[in-house]
Amino acid sequence: MNQITPPPKVEIIPSNAPFSEAQRSWLNGFFAGLLSDATPLSAEQGAEVMQGAAGDGDDGEAPWHDQTMPIAERMKLAEGRPLRRRMMAAMAQQDCGQCGYDCHNYSEAIANKSEARLNLCVPGGKETARMLKSLYEEIDKAPATPSSAPAAAAAAVVPTAPGEPGRSRDNPANAKFLSRRLLNGKGSEKETWHIEFDLSGCHLDYVVGDSFGIFARNDIGLVDQIIALLGASHTTEVRGKTLREVLRDDVSLSPAPDSLFELISYLTGGALREKARALAQGEDPDGDAATLDVMAVLQKFSRIRPHPEAFVEALEPLQPRLYSISSSHNATPGKLSLTVDCVRYVVNKRRRLGLASTFLAERINPGDEVKIYVQKAHGFALPQDPKTPIIMVGPGTGIAPFRAFLLDRRATGAPGKNWLFFGHQRSDCDFFYADELNAMKTSGLLTRLSLAWSRDGEKKFYVQDRMREVGREVWTWLAEGAHVYICGDAKRMAKDVERALVDIVAQFGARTTDEAVSFVGELKKKGRFQQDVY
Repeated sequence: MNQITPPPKVEIIPSNAPFSEAQRSWLNGFFAGLLSDATPLSAEQGAEVMQGAAGDGDDGEAPWHDQTMPIAERMKLAEGRPLRRRMMAAMAQQDCGQCGYDCHNYSEAIANKSEARLNLCVPGGKETARMLKSLYEEIDKAPATPSSAPAAAAAAVVPTAPGEPGRSRDNPANAKFLSRRLLNGKGSEKETWHIEFDLSGCHLDYVVGDSFGIFARNDIGLVDQIIALLGASHTTEVRGKTLREVLRDDVSLSPAPDSLFELISYLTGGALREKARALAQGEDPDGDAATLDVMAVLQKFSRIRPHPEAFVEALEPLQPRLYSISSSHNATPGKLSLTVDCVRYVVNKRRRLGLASTFLAERINPGDEVKIYVQKAHGFALPQDPKTPIIMVGPGTGIAPFRAFLLDRRATGAPGKNWLFFGHQRSDCDFFYADELNAMKTSGLLTRLSLAWSRDGEKKFYVQDRMREVGREVWTWLAEGAHVYICGDAKRMAKDVERALVDIVAQFGARTTDEAVSFVGELKKKGRFQQDVY
């Protein structure tokens, strides 16, 4: 058996460099793995490295990393920070992975010019894309960093080669659609589906907490209406395909991108040109900018008929959509399920459809193959110790990962206690997986099941209200080391649940509000409070 001699320890950042011991230790460890014959840097060179890796004057904190915070507030907090940090603040702060990165690494990749696509932040939408475009223009004005070490650090944040199919959005696999089942009962105001896929053909596995990326196709009815507004033929060739195929499979038809308004401004004049220019700059001259998808723009500027090729070039690529996985590979290997709310709404008497939700609900059939990938979770997973108790708060489709957690804990025989808070509008028609959950309760797998129905009584009642009712028991579980998980709406529910948790800690943990806020903050830092929000 050959012995492997470890490489000698290399002091890349010398002791006289102006960094803390923790910063020196981290940088030395990082660069030692990249530079095999590295020469110690001078203090001045070390300063350049620190500026390139962490930004001049940047303490590494990201106070804007809060998905409930409006972009204007996030940008305010990031004022004076390095360009890459301001780029991070412009993003949706969900670390959802739809872009192929997390928010931190996406901003790093854009800032070091290894990622040219500025429109990958699906949750951030147009406001993020606009802000990134504005910030991107500052890159060439920023002072260059001469050291080669920062370049190596920057390269490290770029995703590796796609590798095995189905492990990244850039190299999807094909999975077979198996079935869908409506989860709502008669009288529900919602339309929620249990969706199942067969992964056996693509040999993919996953871990509970991961998400599933779907490459959906646009509704063909919408595509045909757009072609008619263009006055074009379905069979016009664009990018080596028919116009109909490109509009169905390759480009986003909602919302309308700024580049489409720019194109229209070149094709018209006078007041219409000024209006198109204003829209391209993020202004809202008619108070309807938020409702303008691609078709609505063609209707608004009905006298303008762009050439199909120029029109397609002005549109954004169709992005995949991510859903929380609601099954466990350990329980049902080769199969994967989702819990999906179908999105349908009306704007100006025209019915609009959610892209992926209606694709899954009505535009594919059992046996059809769909391009998919598994997105690894960023800090959303079961505790390493299977004995650790968990508290799960997931109203509506937020139940998805917690159904997966419970199925996984049953399949692996994890002895930890499990408490689920679930809620929706009405108990008689919106109690998803009721039979499963009640059976888990009866068997003892689900230690506690706390329910909240917002439309069953005269007063609306939510999961955070139920948490406060049983606050003493919640505190007892926390004192026993329980991990807390939230899944669902980022803007309202997640914020309200966190506030309820702070109140519970203050009341039953005998702390001031500030101390309770710090306590919950510590839970986050230790990985005991995790969120999967959207």
